[in-house]
Amino acid sequence: MALANVSATARLAASWRDPAKRAFALQVLAVALVAAFILWVAGNVLDNLARLNIASGFGFFDERAGFGVPTSLIQFTPESSYLRALSVGVLNTLLISTMGIVAATVLGFIMGIARLSSNWLIRALATAYVEGLRNIPLLLQIFFWYFAVLGALPQPRQALSISDSVFLSNRGLVLPLPIPQDYFWLTAVVLLLSLVGWFFYRNWLARQRRLKGRVAHPRWIGPAIIVLPTLACWLLTGGPLTWSMPHLQGFRFVDGLTIVPELVAVWFALSIYTGAFIAEVVRGGILAVDRGQTDAARAIGLTRGQRLRLVVVPQALRVITPPLTNQYLNLTKNSSLGAAVGYPELMNVSGTILNQTGQAVEVLAVTMAIYGSICLAIATLMNKFNTFVGIEER
Repeated sequence: MALANVSATARLAASWRDPAKRAFALQVLAVALVAAFILWVAGNVLDNLARLNIASGFGFFDERAGFGVPTSLIQFTPESSYLRALSVGVLNTLLISTMGIVAATVLGFIMGIARLSSNWLIRALATAYVEGLRNIPLLLQIFFWYFAVLGALPQPRQALSISDSVFLSNRGLVLPLPIPQDYFWLTAVVLLLSLVGWFFYRNWLARQRRLKGRVAHPRWIGPAIIVLPTLACWLLTGGPLTWSMPHLQGFRFVDGLTIVPELVAVWFALSIYTGAFIAEVVRGGILAVDRGQTDAARAIGLTRGQRLRLVVVPQALRVITPPLTNQYLNLTKNSSLGAAVGYPELMNVSGTILNQTGQAVEVLAVTMAIYGSICLAIATLMNKFNTFVGIEER
């Protein structure tokens, strides 16, 4: 018996000395500890809910919401369900995040390149923008745009007007609203197919250049591939688009498209704040490109703009893309600060649902899952783009 125990101990010691077996054992132990912690938290939550006589479950999402949402991309009334209210919040979050990502990217690239300009004034202005705005809290910037800028605009009756079709007041920006008619979808399909054709034409042209060097081609062919089929379809279908023109009725504007000041304030603040960080990411990526690449591009006669567009930026994207992904994720999560000025994004709507139902665990769990899903989707797309850039560069 003693010999058997010694043999078993020796085998156990020998197994532990094996790096692969030791790593596997540690992983199993880590998973067991995490599972035990999750079970303990879940049991504790269920016990507290039972003690407070709070029913758990997600059935309350089908109940009547009973509150209104001022900005909604889908039809919503107080008679709609909590689930539809949550959908409104998700769509509003996606809207402000998409708008912010596009604007912040454009602004960040412009300012990042301007930071490296040989012109002292341009370089100083870009530096002042970056160093100034990235050090001011985002919430304070949202308040500034909402209260100090947009809140100081005139009332609707004294609204600033452009050709009596565009109006700007403290109630927001009112624009003519395009309303598609019959067969408009056909024009949209032709436009999409034209873009696909233009994409394949550009790829074919690039391959010809790699095989034959410079390839002479009329510059108008690319735009013509997009414009001519779309315009022809538009004319043949009778221009299937009308406009809903805004007009003042009482103390507010009716018809048209109203962009509420809450949306504008959050969009401006998110775009400008995140753009300052993206500018530094772009500057760092450009500086990471070997100086010899720029010298070689200059030696073959490329202009400064061509060097930047054809040589420097494509190589810098390999360095820019990973930290750029982090900025996109930060912008998406920071959109929850829109609740501070009443913009009905996901966090705002979720807070209202939580206050009315008292289902804190369920509402917060769903909200976190939605934010996590959106951010994971953005990260996945950016990782695919990063892989594509790396392949192109190799």
